[in-house]
Amino acid sequence: MIIGILAYQGAIEEHLKMTKIALESMKINGEVKLVKKYDEIKEINGLIIPGGESTTIGKISSLNQTIQLIKQRIYEGMPVLGTCAGLILLAKRVYDRVIGEVRQSLIGVMDITIERNAFGRQRESFEADLEIPIIGEKKFRGVFIRAPVIREVGPNVEVLSRLGNLIVAVKQGSIIGTAFHPELTDDPRIHQLFIKEICNRLL
Repeated sequence: MIIGILAYQGAIEEHLKMTKIALESMKINGEVKLVKKYDEIKEINGLIIPGGESTTIGKISSLNQTIQLIKQRIYEGMPVLGTCAGLILLAKRVYDRVIGEVRQSLIGVMDITIERNAFGRQRESFEADLEIPIIGEKKFRGVFIRAPVIREVGPNVEVLSRLGNLIVAVKQGSIIGTAFHPELTDDPRIHQLFIKEICNRLL
């Protein structure tokens, strides 16, 4: 099993560390590697798209033509975990409450509508305990930093978690998206869920 972390910008090292913890806790012998190039993305069994600046990650992916390969591999069944900016890139529709519909490069594979910066800017960052039944009864500590929310979901999208009435985690097939940063906690369960999707794919 080779898990790639898209390493253009964002919380790369944090995802690397958490993925290794999750693999170890599941007693799975897997490799975690940072990927940037076309050929590197061809070799992986699953991809994590970290939080950061979605416009920057999208621009770089478009310039080096990896965005189309990522999209193709997802359509072929490759599991993906997108967190915060990664979730934005996976969405088919994105808007900003200040500037309206945004024109940015998107992978565009999840049937969801995203509102960027839904809670405000950096100073409005916060943490909250979330119920995510798919990973167990114990609440998950969600870290929200300039976080988006999911305003609309298509019929094939499963809502995994809400904060009040706001959707903050979703799953569509083998694609998992969170508005929060699971890599900034000491709880590996979101990464374990993602790894289970890879295992199911490899069986």
